[in-house]
Amino acid sequence: MQVHAERLRQVDPANVERAMRAMLALGAYQADSGLEPSLLELVKLRASQINGCAYCLDMHTKDARARGESEQRIYLLDAWRESPFYSDRERAALAWTEAVTLVAETRVPDAVYEEVQTQFGDDELLALTMAVVTINAFNRLNVALRTVPGAYQPGIFDGVVPRDVTLAR
Repeated sequence: MQVHAERLRQVDPANVERAMRAMLALGAYQADSGLEPSLLELVKLRASQINGCAYCLDMHTKDARARGESEQRIYLLDAWRESPFYSDRERAALAWTEAVTLVAETRVPDAVYEEVQTQFGDDELLALTMAVVTINAFNRLNVALRTVPGAYQPGIFDGVVPRDVTLAR
């Protein structure tokens, strides 16, 4: 599996492996969190919209579709507050995602915490927060390195170990 990053031309493959091992460990935690996969995809998409990460938007839109997410909910995600297509649990997760993603601006308000706490127990809130932290880390990595979108196909990273990922030159 190759990923093209415009800003890395001659990176040591061992460095890529170490970096990917760290990032994939974060992903493994969320995969085993017990949170609904559809909820996690909405969280990943919303954070990626806020951060303007083309690679992650491409990836998670394709993943959401492959998992059966409706086109309507994908298209309206940026306007989830005005759309009737999201559950109370999803709305709480999306509000939390926005507050944590924009932490420098919002400081994660108590009102958002109170809202998310009505839908998520403490273990779930930790898992949700880790999902937001993880996608934000991936967004920052991919935006900073200008990872090129378009080639991703759903499932391409399933079962991938870090040494299987290389950067195209």
